[in-house]
Amino acid sequence: MPVSETDGSLRERCFQAVGRHFAALGTEAVLALPSRLISDLLPYLNVCQLDQVQPVLNRRGISTFPGWFKILQDLSGFTTALKFNTEEKAKQEVMRFLFILVFYGFRNRYITKHGTHLKNRSFLLAAARCIDEVLVLDITNRCLNSLTCDQRALMTLLEKNVMRVGCSLADLAGTEAPAVLYTLHRLFDHGAATKLCMNMDSPTVLAWLLHGRGTQHVNPKMKKPNQICCTSETSSANEQVASLHPHTEASDAEEDHHTPSKRPRLDSMALEDSGDLVFTVDPHVLCQTFGCSAGPSAEVCSRGQIECLEIRSCTPDSLKVLSPALPTFFCLRSLTLLNSSILKENDVLDVAAALKKLSDSACSGLTELSIGVLPSIELMINIVESFPRLTSLTVEIQKAFWLPPDIFHPPLSAESELPLEKLTVKISDDQTDVRFITSLLSRSPHLTMLHVVGMRPTGSSQRQLLSAISESNRHLRFLNFEDMKLCGCLPEILNLLRACKLEELRLGDCRLLENCVNQEESVQQLVAALKMVPSLCKLSLAQNRLSKSVCVLAHLFSGSSQSPIKHLDISSNFILPADMLEFAKRLRSLPPLQGLTLDLRKNPADRDLDTWNKALQRLRPFRLILDNGWKSTDTMLDHVSNM
Repeated sequence: MPVSETDGSLRERCFQAVGRHFAALGTEAVLALPSRLISDLLPYLNVCQLDQVQPVLNRRGISTFPGWFKILQDLSGFTTALKFNTEEKAKQEVMRFLFILVFYGFRNRYITKHGTHLKNRSFLLAAARCIDEVLVLDITNRCLNSLTCDQRALMTLLEKNVMRVGCSLADLAGTEAPAVLYTLHRLFDHGAATKLCMNMDSPTVLAWLLHGRGTQHVNPKMKKPNQICCTSETSSANEQVASLHPHTEASDAEEDHHTPSKRPRLDSMALEDSGDLVFTVDPHVLCQTFGCSAGPSAEVCSRGQIECLEIRSCTPDSLKVLSPALPTFFCLRSLTLLNSSILKENDVLDVAAALKKLSDSACSGLTELSIGVLPSIELMINIVESFPRLTSLTVEIQKAFWLPPDIFHPPLSAESELPLEKLTVKISDDQTDVRFITSLLSRSPHLTMLHVVGMRPTGSSQRQLLSAISESNRHLRFLNFEDMKLCGCLPEILNLLRACKLEELRLGDCRLLENCVNQEESVQQLVAALKMVPSLCKLSLAQNRLSKSVCVLAHLFSGSSQSPIKHLDISSNFILPADMLEFAKRLRSLPPLQGLTLDLRKNPADRDLDTWNKALQRLRPFRLILDNGWKSTDTMLDHVSNM
């Protein structure tokens, strides 16, 4: 029996009351509710209440995903929440997000509303049991100091669970620096962390973190062992790097001779006459200073290994630290080098040369590389040739105005086969020589994932690219094209669908029907080809101006050869309510479809809300992804572009 609007409002108020008075009611009383009521109640519970009831509900076969998804939607927005599609992923992201806010004392609307539940040590401990990532923020923040004294239990949990550390330290200037370095040391050298993400440009911090944690390179510009000298903020990054002095085995032997009954202190920390702050950076001394033991330990702290490194502000200063370390960075599995501006060609060539030395060693474990923004597509080929052992490559390219044409002439080798399995190329250039891409594809027969964004071939359409994929990449399972003009390429698309056993196909903003004489017939041909791909589970045709042609997509699920698609994305296609209703009628006239998800976001529902709601009523058996973000008064340009 459908629930009336009045009953629905009363039901909602009851759920809100349960959430407000959860403690008074008691966990047992709430868990005694019927399963259906509990499932509907979950979005009204806060994070602490959800964490409390989840173990019991999971044992009863009830997922708490709706509750975690609702909190994540409140924290990050609907679109971000969609990326976390399981109970475990959604809970982990909620806990990660709130842990950062609560630990560092930040506030938002959710924390203001539920502050009494969150601002206590028990929440931080509960969150630390769930998260596998932590963020180390500005050096002047005193919150990290608590991990060395009253929050040692929290530090122990973080050591056990955290796999990835995000580092947002601009420099090491400040009296809090030793405590921060101690925290990083515990996470990487005593804990489980093997992944490092540098969010800010800080060559000094990067050099300290890399030293001894995989690479055999030692900075040659040492002045004093075991110390960093933090000069004024006006000093250059190069001066900071030059003043970095990691410990050596010889210095370890000297500094381990402490008075037996004394706990070591940071004798090297002092304000010199110049105003510079000097402090120890030896992890062993830091560990003794902030550790629990009353006296020094003869045991030297072991060093962890960094297997995944991301540098998200990849300036020349950071590259000067990284490039010498790469040739012996044998434990490195994944490397990400990103910058908001275009990288200089000389810096890229230095990285390529370092990668070449690493590749020449049989000990190298690097398989994944992501780099951008490169000034030319030719440099992408240079990197591939320098390290041909990659299985995953992501490149962002933006043509640099300072580069003369044809400055690089890398060989377009067609002989050596590459082990590439995943390739992502994002291009911001009006003219791209497609030969560089097709040559790479022809050498990558094991490719299973291809993602291309924004490519504009020089003097031709995308047909050459599509044909190359059909011929060379028959093991392809995931194909994603974005912002690519594919109008006029329907025969090549149909041939590709026959050649590859795709599991996921995304054609976003690809102008599929642009200049088509008969749009409905073109969609019918596409549907017929898609139905013949028995492995295809996910299809996205977002931003393709389908409009009225969307009704034809219902035939994907008709006839004897129904498509196995379980997720259909037709968002941002300017589908009017009347066309959506017709699409819904055609779907409902077919045999029942199990487990189908329809993404209907960013379509003009407000043009006729009654008709739109009728369409949604007919689509109720399916899982619908909706939003209320469309406002016709704000999107007239989009409307005109889709006419």
